[in-house]
Amino acid sequence: MTFKITRRGALLTSLAAFAMGSLPATAQDYPSKPITLVVSYAAGGGTDAIARVFAARLETALGGRVIVENRPGAAANIGTEVVADADPDGYTLLIGNQGPMVVNPHLFDLPKDPAETLEPIALIADAALVVVVGPKLPVKTMAEFLEAAKAGELVYGSAGNASASHLGALLLGQKAGIAVKHVPYKGAGPAVNDLVGGHIDFMVTTIPSAIGLVQDGTLTALAVTGPERFSTLPDVPTAIEAGVPDYTASAWYGLVGPKGLPPEISAKLAAATAETLADPEILSKLQNDGAIPSTLAGADFGAFMAAERARWGEVVKAADIKIE
Repeated sequence: MTFKITRRGALLTSLAAFAMGSLPATAQDYPSKPITLVVSYAAGGGTDAIARVFAARLETALGGRVIVENRPGAAANIGTEVVADADPDGYTLLIGNQGPMVVNPHLFDLPKDPAETLEPIALIADAALVVVVGPKLPVKTMAEFLEAAKAGELVYGSAGNASASHLGALLLGQKAGIAVKHVPYKGAGPAVNDLVGGHIDFMVTTIPSAIGLVQDGTLTALAVTGPERFSTLPDVPTAIEAGVPDYTASAWYGLVGPKGLPPEISAKLAAATAETLADPEILSKLQNDGAIPSTLAGADFGAFMAAERARWGEVVKAADIKIE
């Protein structure tokens, strides 16, 4: 697919160039050494894929090396705490998503609250999910799925506790008024394998983790969870179109750093992010992952995360989730 530079893209690029050209000398010298971009998940997952696409182009925008470092474990809390503990000099950053940033505070007694120990820099992208079923549940539409669910509790797999796939399926159960049972896995890959093998009934998962299996007929896609249909799955309706009112869910990815990050460094990173997201090649790669680039930065990104924290807190409370 061919992308054209739109007025929005040109404006973002111009803003990025202006912001970077008007920063203090301390920011002009940044970066003078490699930047570590921490991913709180194992390599190969959705967050890791977005991080690597983003980091490769961010290097060009910043004029310095950006190294992706995977620090998985403890429902993504380990990598998040690594960045919270780092010096606020702009050389240790985090790709944060809704799990560790806004859901985990409702599930764990965290020694470091992300809202208090991490600095919002820019929201990178928001990616819709897809509701898929395997051979264990031979349904073709969301209506048939809901009918099967009302006949007995369905079992779903996820990439792990507090992951987008966990919360997306949980919210689906609440909005559709059906009983669902959660089985957490260590990543989307193992969960998808068990779905194909017939060990679980369904998943609400990232589009890249399932699209190949949907296209070859191994899995059946019932709905996408965004407000619009996904271009590579044009015949798959949105969940709202398919009969689940007020149901949307997504996996979002943002750039954050340790609290106390100098404003001029944060501004330079936000400008470099805007430049990165205006690149047609990056737009194409993000779209292939079902992601829509964002323009939120700084305080606006922080307000977005606060709203997400409140939203998912209500979902967690309603489900009375307990993490052992």
